[in-house]
Amino acid sequence: LTGPPPSNSKLATPEGPVHDAIRQRLEQGPTFWLDIVAELDHPPEELHSAIWDLAFGGEATNDSFAPLRAPRLRAVPRGESRGRRFSRRRASAGPTVQGRWSLTAPLFRNAPAVGPRLRAQAELMLERHGILTREMALAEGVPGGFSTLYPELSNLEVLGSARRGYFIEGLGGAQFALAGAVERLRSQSVDDEELTILASTDPANPYGATLKWPKQESGRRPSRTPGSFVLMRAGAPLLFLEKGGKGILRLVPGIEGVELSGLLGAFVAAAENGKIPPLRIERFDGEPLIGSDFEPLLLAAGFSRQPRKMVVPA
Repeated sequence: LTGPPPSNSKLATPEGPVHDAIRQRLEQGPTFWLDIVAELDHPPEELHSAIWDLAFGGEATNDSFAPLRAPRLRAVPRGESRGRRFSRRRASAGPTVQGRWSLTAPLFRNAPAVGPRLRAQAELMLERHGILTREMALAEGVPGGFSTLYPELSNLEVLGSARRGYFIEGLGGAQFALAGAVERLRSQSVDDEELTILASTDPANPYGATLKWPKQESGRRPSRTPGSFVLMRAGAPLLFLEKGGKGILRLVPGIEGVELSGLLGAFVAAAENGKIPPLRIERFDGEPLIGSDFEPLLLAAGFSRQPRKMVVPA
């Protein structure tokens, strides 16, 4: 019901000799990661990146949730790819590749008709967002946009599974919601002091999708890029961590001093707990960090200084 990915998906088809080698091996049948490493004559770190390219592209899947639950999708260090076959296999194992890998194509050979698939997609979108608007459907790349799901959403309204109304001001009149989501929204109390770190692509982050990012004075702008994170308080974005943990942007002007150091401390704690990748900050608000006025604030927050960057190891 949920696949395969649409033909107009924004994800490009992974190409390259390593990707092709993995495809050819998986066409022979499902296999474990250690066997892929042993049978294919490519470095483990390249195989690791390629198998995840295929997974994110919808071509490969795994029979275990362990890879998705791993703290981070980390490539095998290059130094571990050398040595005898047994040591190469052992060094290449890790939680991001556990389980048995296979191609997804056999799963979709007898895919249901378009109608049931659209119904399932409408239900999943409602479950994911609670309140579904046109902007949310566009942000998720639904083929055909909101109008494709509208008939099935209307059917869900007739069945009593969804409500139609004007729940969020400024997002258009065509909005559908689960009854429970509307009641939770009305009764929710906001803790102004609670900090939340979300992946920028998380459906719980409305910025860059249903809402515009705050305007930035610097040339760099936040975006819903995989691998980037946003620090929020009471639903308002405060700091943006760029992909790769190499840059931080302030999303609200005037955050500085002790307040800024405290917010940066939330990123430090998340990195130390493995909730976000290690931090290697080189830029702050688009400018070099080392030697800037922000360097002491990062030190106070728990960063360590290196010649060209401030770091927080995992």
